[in-house]
Amino acid sequence: MTTPAPLSNPLGEHGAERDRFAGTSLSPDEFKALFRGHPGGVAVITAEGPDGPVALTATSVSSVSAEPPLLIFSVSALSSATPAILAADTVVVHLLDSDDLGVAKLASTSGIDRFADPESWSRLVTGEPVYNGVRAWVRCAIIERMNAGGSTVIAAHALQSGINRDVQPGEHGDALVYHNRSWHRLGDHSRID
Repeated sequence: MTTPAPLSNPLGEHGAERDRFAGTSLSPDEFKALFRGHPGGVAVITAEGPDGPVALTATSVSSVSAEPPLLIFSVSALSSATPAILAADTVVVHLLDSDDLGVAKLASTSGIDRFADPESWSRLVTGEPVYNGVRAWVRCAIIERMNAGGSTVIAAHALQSGINRDVQPGEHGDALVYHNRSWHRLGDHSRID
């Protein structure tokens, strides 16, 4: 009797798959050019760090499942907020629209105190920092972290949310997107169907 061969891991558990593609990768500039034409919704991630609240702007937030309610996002090792976010058990993901452009810019600016204005943010009863008045926010428990190049992909379970400006089905809602290194508002004028 012949023993069946073990199933291979498509993710390359032992590096075999990665080694097979060594030397055939796109350059960083080629990869950036590819995604410059692919717009992303804008979110801000906040967490409580050992030295106080931290924030960063992300275009990588995506819903994964409605039941259970899961989302993913990635954080770059280059961001000063990343160590605190990676160490946190919970985070707040702010889903922004064009009215929140100031928050998006604030959280993406290096070298400043993103929480200097005490009127712009508050704390949830559970302690996490949340920016006041944003379109929507969701408090999440981090359930998985996966290293991916110079970033970490985080899976999070949605626990609590708040919506200040709801978007009804079929409405444009003045969504904020980042495209080709600039901010854009999606509105009725941008609808093509």
